[in-house]
Amino acid sequence: MEFRQLLYAVQIAQERNFSRAAEKLHIAQPSLSQQLSKLEKEIGVLLFQRTTNSVELTHAGEVFVDRAQKMLDAMEQLKNEMADISQTKRGKVVIGTMPITGSHILPHVLPQFHERYPAIDLVLVEDTSTSNLERMTAQGKNDLCLLSLPLTDDSLTYRPVVEEEILLAIPPQHSLAKQHCKCSEPSPVSLSDLRDEPFILLKRGQGFRQITVQLCQEAGFTPNVVFESTNIETVQSLVAAGMGVALVPSFIATAPRSEFVPLYLPLTGRPSRTLVIAYREGRYMSHAAEAFMQTLQDTITARFGSRVRAGGMMNQPKKSE
Repeated sequence: MEFRQLLYAVQIAQERNFSRAAEKLHIAQPSLSQQLSKLEKEIGVLLFQRTTNSVELTHAGEVFVDRAQKMLDAMEQLKNEMADISQTKRGKVVIGTMPITGSHILPHVLPQFHERYPAIDLVLVEDTSTSNLERMTAQGKNDLCLLSLPLTDDSLTYRPVVEEEILLAIPPQHSLAKQHCKCSEPSPVSLSDLRDEPFILLKRGQGFRQITVQLCQEAGFTPNVVFESTNIETVQSLVAAGMGVALVPSFIATAPRSEFVPLYLPLTGRPSRTLVIAYREGRYMSHAAEAFMQTLQDTITARFGSRVRAGGMMNQPKKSE
């Protein structure tokens, strides 16, 4: 059994297609099929069921690919450890993030990191699905991932980054504006008073949508969703245009990018979301990844210090609950 055969089997399992797997591996498809047949003959089991239209893992294949992935990860981690031991000044960090978070946090962090570590490459992986980002991080495709709690994958742990208040966005002409903006400091709005309001939400699968729905349910109602969008800027513009109300993270509320700007009000109880940097528990953390986390902590503390969780990022990682 050869190391490359493990890599081939894992790639076929990921693609569920020999042609795509061969393309990703930069080898000819006949060579890939030949190596897989050689491997299956050596270990005495069939790893994949091949049909005209699909390639599916057998039970033995599922076990083999799971073990093979762990061996490949261990080899990659060993390379990283050796690179760190040799005190190389180069490296690469793959960071997963939701567009809603990355577009407002990372522009403050990345220039600082590049200035400190110009020879370390950063690769950003954006996805609108928190479950996809968690899965990629658990599989080792992302070194780190910027997410909001709660996490659902038990193999992930995290370090808190910042506690971000959640605000209510309303049209400037909304009746709540007159009620709660009589003083220089707007008075909080009770979420329970919004049960009859039309809501504009992010689409399903995005973490902040789940936070919005949960807060409304805790207030005793399910939000009446009239519009959905994949883009938080679109949500805010629709609110400003009078199409409904929305809950918005405070970092985003302070950075309007449209001529349509809603009015932002605090909520009773000052609800918030916790942003964390997540990674797979037990995975070797390279010096480059540690450097990114430290830069993230320093930058967030410097820019949003009053809103950072007491003590900043924790020195000890926390296990997701």
